[in-house]
Amino acid sequence: MEQESTFTQAYFDNSPKKQGFSFPAEWAKQEALWLSWPHKEESWPGKIDTIYQPYCEFIKTVAAGQKVRINVADEDMKAFAIAELKKVTADFSNIEFYFNPTNDAWCRDHGPAFLINQNSGAKAVVDWGYNAWGGKYPPFDLDDVVPTRIAKEFNLPLFTPNIVMEGGSVEFNGAGTVMTTTACLLNENRNPDYTKEQIETYLKEFYGQDQVLWLGDGIIGDDTDGHIDDITRFVNENTVLTVVEENPEDENYAILQENLETLRSFRLLNGESLNIVELPMPAAVIYEDTRLPASYANFYIANDVVVVPIFNDANDQRALDIIQECFPTRKVIGINSVDIIWGLGSFHCLSQQEPALS
Repeated sequence: MEQESTFTQAYFDNSPKKQGFSFPAEWAKQEALWLSWPHKEESWPGKIDTIYQPYCEFIKTVAAGQKVRINVADEDMKAFAIAELKKVTADFSNIEFYFNPTNDAWCRDHGPAFLINQNSGAKAVVDWGYNAWGGKYPPFDLDDVVPTRIAKEFNLPLFTPNIVMEGGSVEFNGAGTVMTTTACLLNENRNPDYTKEQIETYLKEFYGQDQVLWLGDGIIGDDTDGHIDDITRFVNENTVLTVVEENPEDENYAILQENLETLRSFRLLNGESLNIVELPMPAAVIYEDTRLPASYANFYIANDVVVVPIFNDANDQRALDIIQECFPTRKVIGINSVDIIWGLGSFHCLSQQEPALS
């Protein structure tokens, strides 16, 4: 996708960061979980009917403790969603529907990036450019405008940087640090007119951060070119969970060992190194001769629970136990993602959090 570079220092004079806005950590108190109802059969070819049960279990689990806001195209899609949610006995008192048509279901990447201003108590939305992971899956015009539609619906200030950015490509510690990967953000199919330093400036100015840490590659089978939410996640200001492959013969082994070494070299803004908790990978999940990006790191942190994808694997319980130790005040719940992962993403990819105002 062609774009015209607007990178000048003056462009950032009135940026979200300059105005006091920042992107909170996922574990900060949330007002709602945002989703876009799955409807694109090409994303789960031959299998879309099988994903609604685990998808609705995800909604039910989160809605027990906070609002869940779901984008739907029309009344027919809303009625279908309600029928599917009734099958899992979801509590509708916390479930809301909004008529925002989408091309696909991956709300982490096309949904609004909500910012909070700790000084004024205001909330704002960033509508990054979106091109379906480098133009891989057109059309994406409906997805691209979802954040602007939501900002208008809620009468929130809107920022529109001239750069492609996906929510799954960035991870935050809530204390000024954003982590990402070179494989994704420096890919020529995203922002070919921008240097690494310029992209860092956008990350800092539009997410309200002070430091950018760069990992390398993502896992095999990830069609996003290496989203960080499949490999490394902050669980508090100075601790990360990071997946490691324990089988040296597996094609993810070297990639994840390199990321592990890079994490060990990082220093936070206070000069301290990261606390690193290693998380196992499931055995390779293969469907129709395709290696899928199955990872326990693709969990969603809600107010009361952490929802983790599991894969009928020997490492499922071990992974849940490790994640539970990292979130002692939340209940960690595993939901089967064997069918959902055929879409090449799981619960974190499907979701976007809206932070609460204090």
